[in-house]
Amino acid sequence: MSDPRTNPACANCPAHKIANLQKLGVDMSRFDYVVALAGNPNTGKSTVFNALTGLRQHTGNWPGKTVSRAEGAFSYQEKRYKLVDLPGTYSLLSASQDEEIARNFLLFGQPDVTLIVVDATRLERNLNLVLQVLEVTARAVLCLNLMDEARRHRLQVDDRSLAKDLGVPVVPMTARRGDGIPELLETIHGVASGAIACQPHRLKNDAPRLRKAVAELVQQIEREFPNLPNSRWIALRLLEGDERIIEAVRTGELADLGVGGADLAASNLSPQGSMEKSV
Repeated sequence: MSDPRTNPACANCPAHKIANLQKLGVDMSRFDYVVALAGNPNTGKSTVFNALTGLRQHTGNWPGKTVSRAEGAFSYQEKRYKLVDLPGTYSLLSASQDEEIARNFLLFGQPDVTLIVVDATRLERNLNLVLQVLEVTARAVLCLNLMDEARRHRLQVDDRSLAKDLGVPVVPMTARRGDGIPELLETIHGVASGAIACQPHRLKNDAPRLRKAVAELVQQIEREFPNLPNSRWIALRLLEGDERIIEAVRTGELADLGVGGADLAASNLSPQGSMEKSV
């Protein structure tokens, strides 16, 4: 396993938002941390899910949706983890219901850890989703799955260099054989507890007009919603006219993502508020 940096941060500092998770249909009453499982279709994501949870899982539908959802549980170092399997998707741009569900869970649920499962034999195809997830959350672990297939095709993946480039831990594994699962559990626990601090790489756009527009909107977002963890990504989505994000601004849901943000909703999101006018 490769990780970018370790840090003796707080030992018990969940990042998830209980109220938002309840709205998303996730019961955290018996769990310490929530982990999201994301990835392209056909990367072995379900195999990783089964390897971590065993028989401690159940299925249902997302609230108000016909899309099925699987949840499971596992324990590590005396902590209870809930694992939520997000729909397999190629992006988070909300072009489909599956993409919207995955995106909204990462953004509004703010899981303590997001596992991104990729196919080691087709890494370049999977990096689009990886980079999009890293725009939304800093608490991520890359599961470099199907390493046996990569070796069979004589492909070499430098997991240490990949971790350094992405700024998040990378765990090589072959989930169907259980290879790498102990290392994955250790890494999940490290990120969830704060012992491993991630510094994800985020792409910068060189187009001057876009850069200026993003910078101005980020400034306004951060003024209206202090401590928002993903203001740059929110700005990009607002500029693209994302209706779900615009609605989150108007209703005050976005305010809940910041520290103490719920108290800001009334003052910052009134019909006269400046963010309301801008979107």
